[in-house]
Amino acid sequence: MTPTVDRTKRPLPRPTPETQHFWEGTRNGLLLIQRCNACHDSYFPPRPFCPACSSHDVAVEEVSGRGTLYSYLINHTGHPGIASPYSIAVVQLDEGVRMMSNIVNCDQTPEALVIDMPVEVVFEVFSDEITLPFFQPVSDGNAS
Repeated sequence: MTPTVDRTKRPLPRPTPETQHFWEGTRNGLLLIQRCNACHDSYFPPRPFCPACSSHDVAVEEVSGRGTLYSYLINHTGHPGIASPYSIAVVQLDEGVRMMSNIVNCDQTPEALVIDMPVEVVFEVFSDEITLPFFQPVSDGNAS
C-alpha cells in the first residue's frame, strides 16, 4: 500500500526581501535569476550583491528554464508531504546557473535520471504565495 501524501505538510520556502522577486516570478510562470551589471556574472540563489565581485549593481532577468541534469540523488526515505522515491537534483541551466530542485514526470530511477539529459522547468502551485519550480525531461522534439 502506498502511503498517502499530504501536500500541506510539504516544507515550503519563506520569501524574504532578497528572494521576493524570484517567488513573484514563479507565481507568474517565470524563472528569474540575477546578473551582475559590473562583471556580467549570473547567479542563483538570489541575493542583493554579486557573489563574484561583490557589486550591488545587479539586475533580475528571465531565463529559458531549460538546461541539463547536472547531478542528483534519489531519496527513498520519504516525507509526509512528498511521495517517495523522489529526486533531489542540481540542474545546469542553459544560461550557466545551477539550481537545486526535483525532477518530476519521470521514473525516479538511475535508468530514467540520466546525467546531462535535457530538462525544462515546470511550475506547481502550493499556496497563494509559493509556486515551486521543478524540472522534467524534455521530450525528444524539444531538446535544448
